[in-house]
Amino acid sequence: MKLVYRLTWLFSRASFALGHRWRVLNPERVPLTGPVILAANHASYLDPPLVGSGVRRPINYLARESLFRFPVFGWYLRQLNVVPVDRDGGGAAGLKGILDRLHDGGAVILFPEGTRTGDGQLQPARAGIGLTVIKSDAPVVPVRVFGTFEAWNRHMKLPRPRRVMVKYGVPMDFKALREEAKTCSKVRLKAIYQEIADQLMAAIAKLEPVEDALPK
Repeated sequence: MKLVYRLTWLFSRASFALGHRWRVLNPERVPLTGPVILAANHASYLDPPLVGSGVRRPINYLARESLFRFPVFGWYLRQLNVVPVDRDGGGAAGLKGILDRLHDGGAVILFPEGTRTGDGQLQPARAGIGLTVIKSDAPVVPVRVFGTFEAWNRHMKLPRPRRVMVKYGVPMDFKALREEAKTCSKVRLKAIYQEIADQLMAAIAKLEPVEDALPK
């Protein structure tokens, strides 16, 4: 970890421990080396740092490219391994940046739902993550966060001291669909993207908290 990243990582871990009584379940399921995609549900601004703070390896994040226009803040985001993307996260430059990080052996956090939930419930997955999965060779780890909607959802101006938890699932291998994608029709290819996205959301939905770690 780069110095600024490590200091931020340590601060985040301390903040989640003291302010949100966090629990981290099964972080050993995330490979410590090599490319990997962390696919998580999205309920709060807290989700990226929560997912990243739970593992002991550097993670690459996504942020709107407009945020990089501010010199000092832009420098800080780069120290945190943030990839600039357009507002919808589906632009060619953003996709290339994500794939470059994966091809270099990095880990990237992606949100299949595309945006934060408005009611705390899991949302349908968008096909965009399927495209990223197909164009990479990285395993995909489903991740589920709990309690972040209650702690800081899109309707709140400031975070609240609610308990949060992150649980990492078993890595998923999409080798068969990747092979099929090499020769299939464009219509089938689009269907494969959505199929992967749907499988990931189903895997996320199956991740359940342990009883004594439920957010309160």
